[in-house]
Parts: sequence; structure tokens; C-alpha cells
Amino acid sequence: MTGIAPARPVRDPQAVAGRAGHTARRSRQLAGMLYAAPTALIVVVLFVVPLVLVVWMSLNRWPVLGAPTFNAPANYAKVSQDPLFLDSVLFTLKYTAIITVLLSLLALGLALAVQERRPGVAFYRAAFFLPGAVGFAAAALLFYGLLNNDFGPFGFLGVNWIGTPNMALTSTIMLVLWRFAGFNMLILLTGLQAIPVEVYEAARSDGATRMQIFTKITLPLLRPTIALMLILSITGSLLAFDQFFIFTNGGPDNSTVSMVMVIYRNAFFRFDLGGAAALSVVLLVALVALNALQMRVLRGGRA
Repeated sequence: MTGIAPARPVRDPQAVAGRAGHTARRSRQLAGMLYAAPTALIVVVLFVVPLVLVVWMSLNRWPVLGAPTFNAPANYAKVSQDPLFLDSVLFTLKYTAIITVLLSLLALGLALAVQERRPGVAFYRAAFFLPGAVGFAAAALLFYGLLNNDFGPFGFLGVNWIGTPNMALTSTIMLVLWRFAGFNMLILLTGLQAIPVEVYEAARSDGATRMQIFTKITLPLLRPTIALMLILSITGSLLAFDQFFIFTNGGPDNSTVSMVMVIYRNAFFRFDLGGAAALSVVLLVALVALNALQMRVLRGGRA
């Protein structure tokens, strides 16, 4: 007597396809996590761990030698009692406002000047960007040599370039404009090149003037790029250190001491590591709040 083989269950094609799709998604997710793991590890080691350490240091009296002792919130209370830091805040805000306006206008002018393709424009683009390839410390030493009254080639002009507070600030602004104008120009030029040519052609065919095209088309479409440039410029200005440490050394009479220079002096001259860490945390919180405000304003009030 022969038995009858049981019928095989009929598989649902949709269920099979769903399981296959789920497996494929899991495989892609796993592959993405593996690709991102090295970068995530670098961020954790070089950013997250130091950030946690700085916050912990700011809550302790942290001597160079010996064990730290918890003293919160004494380090933060000293922030408002440091006259040099308060002066550095006002100076850094002044410097940031001046350099952001001048650098943005200069970079936008250069970007508009080399926007269109014509003979020789590649040379000017490279020439404008070339100072950006110079290291910032090297650029500060270069300007120090050029403007030094004792041996600099511009010393014969009779101008005390770094001997008075106003001239020291002016000379530093000249250095930063020379160093970063080409870099910011490249950022804005990328945004300008992304604007479709058809938009300009349609505006010209409708009789729009150059000023109308600039204010009604170029600037609105360039807003995301301008936002990026402003964030980089303002953040870099608030964290200014190299130009003042190398070029003016905070002088004359501490008139060009930035906030980061005060943190550096507290840490490596006064050896007050806990106080320097507290200043660093305060500056970090201010930068995060300012950048969030910038993004909200530049996005037209949208979160």
C-alpha cells in the first residue's frame, strides 16, 4: 500500500518578498554602521571624551601635580570676577562684528567679480584663493615681519602698526582679510555657480536691472551659502587665537587679548586648569546658542 505524500504548504509570495526585503535592509544597515564606525570612533576619542573631561575639570580644583578636588561651582563663580576675561569678551565681540562685516562684503565682491567664465578669470580665482593655502601661523609671522617697525619693509611709512591698540586691531584685521577672503570667496562662488542660468535669463528677458537681479534673485538663492559662511566666520572670530598670540601677543597693554588667549594664559601660565576649563565650557555654551540663533534667523524663523 503506497502512502500519499503530504502536500507542501504554499508560501505566500508577499511574505517571502517582505522577509527578503527586511534581510536586505538589515544588511545595508549593518554595512552602513561598519563604514561609519571608524569616523564615530574618531569623534568619540577626539571630541566626546575630551569634552566630558573638560566639563569634569571645570567642576574641580585641578592642580598640575596632585589629585583634583571637587569645588563646584567655584570655578564658574570666578568667571565673572576675572576683569581680563570680561575685557576680552568685549574685545572679541568687537573684533567679530568688524571682521564678519568686512570679510563677508569682500568675499562677496570677489565672488561676483569672478562668477562669470571669461578669459583670465581662472587666474584671478587662483590668485584670490592662494593666501588661503598659507598656514595661519605662517601668515601671522609673515605680517609681523612685514609690519615690524624695526626691520619690516613697511616700517619706513612711519606707522606704528602694532604699537597702539587701534593700529594693532587694524593690522590684525588686514591679516585676517588677506588670509580668509579667498576661502570665503570660494564658498560663495560655489553657491553662485549652483544658481541656474535660466533664472537669470528669464529675469533679463523681463527687463530686470542688475540691482534687481542681485537683490531679488542672487541674494535669496544664496542665503544657505551665506549662512554657512557667516557661521564659519563668526565661530572662527570668537575662537580667535593665532593672530593675536603670534602677531600682537595680546598687546599693547592687553588691548588685543581674545577670550581663547585668556583661557590659554589661565591654563599654561597660572596653571589654573579648572578655571580655564570653566571658561572653555562657558565659551562652548555661548557658541552653541549663538549658532542655533544664527540658523534660526537665517532660515527665516523656521526651526
